[in-house]
Amino acid sequence: MTDHRVIMRLLVQGRSYSEIVASENCSRRSISTVNKVLATRGISTMDQVKEVTDQQLHDWFPDGRSKKSEQYEQPDFEAVHESMKHDRNFTLQQAWQGYVIRAGEQRKYGYSKFCALFAQHVATHDLSATIHHEPGRTMQVDWAGQTLTVTDTLTGQVSKAYLFAAVLPYSGMVFARASLTMNLAAWIDLHVRALEYFSGVPQILIPDNAKTATYRPQRKDPQRLLNDRYSQFATHYGTAIVPARVRSPRDKGAIERAVRTANRRIIGRLSNEVWPTIQELNEAIEVQVEEINDLKNPYGVSKREIFTTEEVSCLGKLPEQRFTQVTWKQLKVGRNYHVGADYQFYSAPYRLAGQTLRARLTDTSVTLFAGEEIVCEHTRKYGRKGQYSTFGEHVPPAHQNIANLWSRTWFLDRAQAYGPATSEVITKILDRHAIEAQGFLGCQNILDSLGKKGKARLEAACQQVLNTAAIPSYTTLKRVLATITSDQHAPPVPRAAGNTVKPEHPETPQLIEHVFVRGSDYYQEGF
Repeated sequence: MTDHRVIMRLLVQGRSYSEIVASENCSRRSISTVNKVLATRGISTMDQVKEVTDQQLHDWFPDGRSKKSEQYEQPDFEAVHESMKHDRNFTLQQAWQGYVIRAGEQRKYGYSKFCALFAQHVATHDLSATIHHEPGRTMQVDWAGQTLTVTDTLTGQVSKAYLFAAVLPYSGMVFARASLTMNLAAWIDLHVRALEYFSGVPQILIPDNAKTATYRPQRKDPQRLLNDRYSQFATHYGTAIVPARVRSPRDKGAIERAVRTANRRIIGRLSNEVWPTIQELNEAIEVQVEEINDLKNPYGVSKREIFTTEEVSCLGKLPEQRFTQVTWKQLKVGRNYHVGADYQFYSAPYRLAGQTLRARLTDTSVTLFAGEEIVCEHTRKYGRKGQYSTFGEHVPPAHQNIANLWSRTWFLDRAQAYGPATSEVITKILDRHAIEAQGFLGCQNILDSLGKKGKARLEAACQQVLNTAAIPSYTTLKRVLATITSDQHAPPVPRAAGNTVKPEHPETPQLIEHVFVRGSDYYQEGF
């Protein structure tokens, strides 16, 4: 909160706005407001500042936030908490409806704000442990510490797969799924999938203080705030987010047990197998999750049975529409009539090559716009980088060279300048794709990026790849080129061997005219 008395003192001392901002972490607008009050009140000395009372400060600098809050009927969150403790079927929705009725004609908070204020009340009054194990009350979420791997069978590239876990502490019901990233978009998407798996929404979400969930407004500040998009997600589902306190294991005991189980029964069982795609890995994880939830406890009851009979009815309803994360980008259509988004490629009509389109990216789709008109919509690609989504109607007529577009002829003409091995590599790359345009970018990278290292070196590298029967690609050629330090060190391109068969009747060599050959006696001693 801005300390107006301190700012008054600093202004009287002649400090600059920049110095005051740096020392007091306040805005220039606040400093300007204080400066106007000093001028209006004729305050110019330290003694005059000392004579200003707290009441005068309150009158001169009213707190608009407090005044606005006072205009609303304040909920009785103590009573809400007591109702939750004694009635496991009591929900925040019921509490809010009662609050609205009691408020009458006074200004009232909406449901999402009510939930957010209740979350603050829980956090500031150390109540999270009290309500952890009520059915449908909370869902704890976290990343598992250990990881799995996904190995692309085409390129051999190995990627980490991070395991997300969610648990309902009352029943112990577990959800788990792997992701190739730990960013905020993946974090929220996994939350959505967890809620859909549980077929309902708990009243409170308890994440650990992961960077994907919270952030520090200032460095070294112990306070952590929720990311805006994470808060929007919670509002959409009508739930509150109360991050676990740092170094407070009892706030997150259920998720830590769930993570240990996931490490043992999911990562432990699946880590020794090769998973070519994240989709196949997640299908295997689903099987393990079902087994975990069907395991019987010492009393002969499974997590699923407790969840089905006692907890699922206590969860809030899922909203009619799924929470959708939307990102807008400006993307230029390349000469291969595709746009690139997050290292994946999506086609546009070839006539739009060179134009910049607006792209709307959601969790499931990529929609391209020319102005306000929708050009096309693709299913969003995930996993291995460099995948293509190409619509047949976007492809130009076969064997037709069109201005500003790449074509097979265009690339082969360029490759011939490097040599026959380069031409063959480019041909193999184009032939490998059902739609040639999906190989254009790879060809362009080879000829432009790798071609700059010298024609002889690129030709030699292409010949080595062909000799080893490896699948030609930019990555493979780049790796081979790294072993060729210069054109002089480039291994010679193999040539057809000459005829080594001896003739049956070798011809007698003809003597060369006017050449004198000395006999052996010429070299005898004493000559």
